[in-house]
Amino acid sequence: MSLHYVRTFVIGGLCCAVLTLSGCAWLREVETADGGQMTDAEALEQRRQQAVSLYVDAMMLNEINEYAAALDKLEEATELDGEFAVAFSMKGDLCQREQRYEQSADAYERATVLDPWSFKDFFQLGNVSRVLNQFSRAANAYATAAKLDPRHYDAHLGAAQSFFELKDLKQSRHYAEIAKGIDPVQADPELLLGDIFEEESDHVEAINAYRRALELRGNDPQIMIALARSYLRMNRFSSAIELLVDVVAREPNNGLAYQYIGFAQLKLKETEQAIDSYKQAVQLGHDDWMAHKSLGVAYMLLAMQNGNDERLRALAIEQWNISLQINPDQPQLRDLHSKYD
Repeated sequence: MSLHYVRTFVIGGLCCAVLTLSGCAWLREVETADGGQMTDAEALEQRRQQAVSLYVDAMMLNEINEYAAALDKLEEATELDGEFAVAFSMKGDLCQREQRYEQSADAYERATVLDPWSFKDFFQLGNVSRVLNQFSRAANAYATAAKLDPRHYDAHLGAAQSFFELKDLKQSRHYAEIAKGIDPVQADPELLLGDIFEEESDHVEAINAYRRALELRGNDPQIMIALARSYLRMNRFSSAIELLVDVVAREPNNGLAYQYIGFAQLKLKETEQAIDSYKQAVQLGHDDWMAHKSLGVAYMLLAMQNGNDERLRALAIEQWNISLQINPDQPQLRDLHSKYD
């Protein structure tokens, strides 16, 4: 079938839909209108027909990957007909493809107002809002999408993650539990539940959740670090080190893992080993103020263990200076620096 016939067929179908939605009152006005004067209803219908034609052009341009031209057509279509829900929806898609996320979110939001039963538009509104770090908007969009499709895993997980960013732990847990029930073999709900338990200082439940996530996904360094962090908070330093050593074996450039290893070693009074770990973290992240600060602390502790060794004290001060240069807003470190400098 030629593009001409496809276009004619699509336009015809869309016109019927527009007529059905807008009613036939305008036809009565046309019948009673005298002369060649166009009534308001006729003018409105003409704009709608033009908008439909532009929308079809946009669809065809999209099919041949002419996204910018398709978006131009949609801009015209939505200006002509501000109630053209599917045009706003497609505009949201194309803006998202072009990484124009603000315009994409606005287009999807307009589409949801015009068609409050559109799961797709609420879900995509949630996606682009998260990219923009607009978590309140994202949470509401995902929650509505989840109502429209109660078995949609990603909508529930998106709502859970967005509510977590808003520190609404009750709602976050609610949606995470539903996502877990929808697809029990996925690790992300368990990982999020672990984070929620950590926020509530329930380290035991957090550890259980992270372990379940590891069982589901395997030795994922992200989950392993989260579990190690819970071990540290429960003073299980040897367990944390064992796990983190596995992380750096898998990801040799993971500076955060080296920092956590250093922290655990300090707690175990293994100061020289801690210095080696923090040195590794600093090498991996020269602009990591926390790594420099921690290395300075380790040097100062070793200096105190060796009769206030001046060389080690100087090394500690040097690292603190670097940390403060990177991040001057550290009042506690400034006090510490003044005390020992």
